[in-house]
Amino acid sequence: MPCPARWPRPAPHQQTGFAAHHQVIPFPLLSDAALRLTGALRSPPTCRAGGAERLKRLPLLIDATRAVRSVLYPVPDPGGSVQDALALIDVVGSGS
Repeated sequence: MPCPARWPRPAPHQQTGFAAHHQVIPFPLLSDAALRLTGALRSPPTCRAGGAERLKRLPLLIDATRAVRSVLYPVPDPGGSVQDALALIDVVGSGS
């Protein structure tokens, strides 16, 4: 899946504002502005857009011990992926 020509890169304060405004997100939105997670993943999915290397959307379900419990990739429908991620949280949280 190619990168969109104008790939948005929300700043940490934008993510915080989004989560505070919607108040229905039962988990924190994290930023990797310092690219620490990107480095730890070693080979995250990327693409080039606007002359820059960008990370592709890669929703990770991470538990309180910092263990990755699940990964949703690829994400063909960003809007629909929200519902997919919420359903995954329910499944993982129920132990199924």
